[in-house]
Amino acid sequence: MKNISSLFLIISAVLIFTAASCTAGDKSPEAGKTFDNPFAYCKAAGTVDSPGADYTGPKVPESIARGLKKAFGSPESTPLDMFMNGTYWRCMDGNVYACNVGANLPCESKADVSKEPTEGMNEYCKENANSDFIPMYVTGHSTVYDWKCDGTAAVAGKQLSEVDARGYQKNIWYEISRP
Repeated sequence: MKNISSLFLIISAVLIFTAASCTAGDKSPEAGKTFDNPFAYCKAAGTVDSPGADYTGPKVPESIARGLKKAFGSPESTPLDMFMNGTYWRCMDGNVYACNVGANLPCESKADVSKEPTEGMNEYCKENANSDFIPMYVTGHSTVYDWKCDGTAAVAGKQLSEVDARGYQKNIWYEISRP
């Protein structure tokens, strides 16, 4: 009986720890409260990788599109539609961050930090031994490394981009200031 009680306590502790760690760093707005303003939403949500059901505004608010246009340093003549389409946004530490896929940027996925080559990379190197680079159509756009072939083996080279606290490529996500 003592062993069963000990096992029960261990299982309970593991479940409590798991539940606590799953929510660490993320917080949800008050139950039942909704937001149509992305800045108010992020302030309440804290950190989320994409807006939840409690955000009721447009998929890409104009304020985010304008902020992203400014972050890109685009001329005033650049159509806002370019930033309304293909833009993703999220919340990190209560702030709004946005990314636009316009140049095949992997906004929707976290950075690939693995230094293990894929089967496709190794196949490329078998066909292109000693190549100075492996194209992104082979490596994928999410990798943070410059890949090349060392003989017929794919190897990770220089790290090209840093990763933020949530696992996304820092160089393609911009903090958007409240207008």
